[in-house]
Amino acid sequence: MLYVFAAGFIGSFGAAFLKAAAGRLRGNLASVVTNWHLMAGIALYALSSVFFVRGMTEGELSVLYPMVALGYMWTILWSKIFFNEPLTWGKAGGLALIFAGLAFLGLGRPQG
Repeated sequence: MLYVFAAGFIGSFGAAFLKAAAGRLRGNLASVVTNWHLMAGIALYALSSVFFVRGMTEGELSVLYPMVALGYMWTILWSKIFFNEPLTWGKAGGLALIFAGLAFLGLGRPQG
């Protein structure tokens, strides 16, 4: 589970870097190739995939895959910190539903 949690955390930074990169694109190939934010975002997504695949070897897909949704929690935090995006009631409610869903999945996990 720790690997999948790490994958979501790292992937959320990837999303933040891609958002930063989008604001620096100018419609030409040079702005893509020289955009270090874009390269960092892609690299972080690739690294998160490595952690995700590693985590999948150790647990149930039906329990672990929904844990990727925890990345949304981090993404909302980075959006607020780095881009000054508002934390709305809708976003907070969506996060609460994600946490509730994960709690129910945890309850359905076999003991042993």
